[in-house]
Amino acid sequence: MKPKQILKIITDISMTVLLLLLMAYSLIGEAAHEWLGVGIFLLFVLHHFLNLKWCRNLFRGKYPPIRVFGTALTLLVFLSMAGSAISGILLSRYVFRLDVHRFSAVIQTVHMLSAYWGFAFMSLHLGLHWSVMIGMARRLTKKPSKIRNWMLRSLAALIAAYGAYAFVERDFGNYMLLRYHFVFFDFEESLTLFLLDYVAIMGLFVCIGYYLTKRRFILQRKEKM
Repeated sequence: MKPKQILKIITDISMTVLLLLLMAYSLIGEAAHEWLGVGIFLLFVLHHFLNLKWCRNLFRGKYPPIRVFGTALTLLVFLSMAGSAISGILLSRYVFRLDVHRFSAVIQTVHMLSAYWGFAFMSLHLGLHWSVMIGMARRLTKKPSKIRNWMLRSLAALIAAYGAYAFVERDFGNYMLLRYHFVFFDFEESLTLFLLDYVAIMGLFVCIGYYLTKRRFILQRKEKM
């Protein structure tokens, strides 16, 4: 594997870990949240620098529906990250120390919407590229195994099912639809349990994104028959 490819994987894994920790805002502390926010923004810039080839090819070639969806999703990820970064800087009390009071309610709303929609968009984006991870894993295994494949599919189904439960239980959809204007945390809850629920929610969106690409490949094979 080339060094650039290794750096891409490390960057993406690091962004995923930081994204999960950022969702635990009050459980990790406000100062830690701000510093992790700076970290994920820098990784986001690095991620785009490592994928400049994709940016250069943006206006080249045909745009079948799956590419339109993928490009639109990338734009939404960018907008949500920009919304999180700008609103986070304006609300900062430890890193940038701006803490704008006059429009704080509006800025907090933008920050919350950007965070929850961004989490969903980034997880879907990861799912669209999950086949690459599966291909890498297959190259590391010596022999194909139907039993292993079914076990992994069953595990993915369980994660997605629990993710759907956690999505409802954690009021994730209500935050996305702005039915609540503040995020409520149980400060007696274990950070580990909180993160496990959000890993499952991420897994749900990853599965949706991944099977959208699988559907594309199935349609392409049918057209060639």
